[in-house]
Amino acid sequence: MSELLFELPLRSASRAAGSPCLVFKGRTLDYGGFAGELERFACALIHLGLGKLERVAVYLPKQPENVLAMFGTARAGCVFVPINPLLKPAQIAHIMRDCSIRALVTSPERAAGLEQTLAECPDLKHLVLVGATADPTPVAHLAVHRWEALLQQTHNAALYRTIDTDVLSIFYTSGSTGKPKGVVLSHRNMVTGAHSVAQYLENVSTDRLLAVLPFSFDYGFSQLSTAFSVGAAVVLMDYLLPKDVINQVAKESITGLAGVPPLWGQLAELEWPAAAKSNLRYITNSGGAMPLATLRRLRASLPNTRPFLMYGLTEAFRSTYLPPEEVDRRPDSIGKAIPNAEILVVRPDGTPCDANEPGELVHRGSLVALGYWNDPVKTAERYKPVPGQDPALVLTELAVWSGDTVRRDEEGFLYFIGRRDEMIKTSGYRVSPTEVEEVIYATRMVTDAVAVGIPHPTLGQAIVIVAAAAAGTEPDSARLLEECRKKLPLFMVPADIVWWESLPRNPNGKFDRPRIAADIRAHFESSSA
Repeated sequence: MSELLFELPLRSASRAAGSPCLVFKGRTLDYGGFAGELERFACALIHLGLGKLERVAVYLPKQPENVLAMFGTARAGCVFVPINPLLKPAQIAHIMRDCSIRALVTSPERAAGLEQTLAECPDLKHLVLVGATADPTPVAHLAVHRWEALLQQTHNAALYRTIDTDVLSIFYTSGSTGKPKGVVLSHRNMVTGAHSVAQYLENVSTDRLLAVLPFSFDYGFSQLSTAFSVGAAVVLMDYLLPKDVINQVAKESITGLAGVPPLWGQLAELEWPAAAKSNLRYITNSGGAMPLATLRRLRASLPNTRPFLMYGLTEAFRSTYLPPEEVDRRPDSIGKAIPNAEILVVRPDGTPCDANEPGELVHRGSLVALGYWNDPVKTAERYKPVPGQDPALVLTELAVWSGDTVRRDEEGFLYFIGRRDEMIKTSGYRVSPTEVEEVIYATRMVTDAVAVGIPHPTLGQAIVIVAAAAAGTEPDSARLLEECRKKLPLFMVPADIVWWESLPRNPNGKFDRPRIAADIRAHFESSSA
């Protein structure tokens, strides 16, 4: 039977209403309480006049209202858009304008920093403030509401009919144009992913998952959907120091922990007390390959914890995982397809590759998203017909062509080779070089600039800017980096600036990016030798 995302916690509530659902700063919200507040927020959106499939942005730290807003939006028949708390106002404004956000759920403190941004979003009609203790400050063209009052005043409403192929959410990720791209996901995409992951992780209702990753990251959001699918508890946490994560694992008897390579690199260097080890049944890694040295240190610290190494795409959620029993034999593998997905390795013409022949990873199945919001060109580049489809099938099935080069060994295990495009994978995020370069150019301190990703032991890749100083000026790395910190999220701030007199170009007059990248990587390799 098909399911809708919001039905996952509602069904868990019907089975065990008193079971813990969300844990936040020592307080527990059980499934019954979560279901009630979810329904009230859904009705509130209808009373505010939101139409079916209209977009609701959620810009909050990890707290219960964040989760309730997303699942309540889905219950109403609207579309939720989680916004990464690390983004700057210009990026938030782009997202809100791109998908015509109608309502924004945020805190008074965050709203105060978005005054100009909100003025630039004419489609925005409602501002819902979480945690406001005084009367909200009026905002031009917006109706301002307090979360607590909104839910208290809400009565039953006729919610929109929803089916599993309806649009559920839009997750924004950096694009090669320099602006974040909105990956459109359906209820079917999300629910299939939840059940698939819960199946191979063997999740049960007694599990307690620690959510440390942003909910605007599909891997982070998966901690919610996976837990809710089996009635498990999720402990919400925005950590400051890696040690805080280990302390919380011990304090909350955490059984499952998801992280990205930079976090695992930090955690591998720390001491894990017995209380943290005793209940931690598994750890998972995605958002880039975990360095082998990190994996070995973690396994030495956590001998009874099963490591799951995974590979995923926001455009198709999750693609592969390596079973823990295979880690010793092939720790550099990204594994095989997750349940209910098929992974193909093909040549440029779509024909299947032989064993150990490099090819493009293509993902087909019900996890394949609905394309990029408002971007038919980029959608056509990434979402293309499934290779080898029988021509007698009149309707074309679309697959995600990842742009990643992999190989498949004789036993069917996959190995990542490289990324075809120029996206930089750092700290678990995909960063567009153009997005960083635009900020660099805006300083007027350079005439030319190219962002390059170079290998880094904990970040995956570090961002390096190759630049030529503006005419009549001297190179000033310190000032340029300071300007970057003002305009970019921390994970996008370059690690270094390399100054050249001029940057090479190809015959078409464009920057010769492959040559620049090769030269700069060779430079750093020789300097570290």
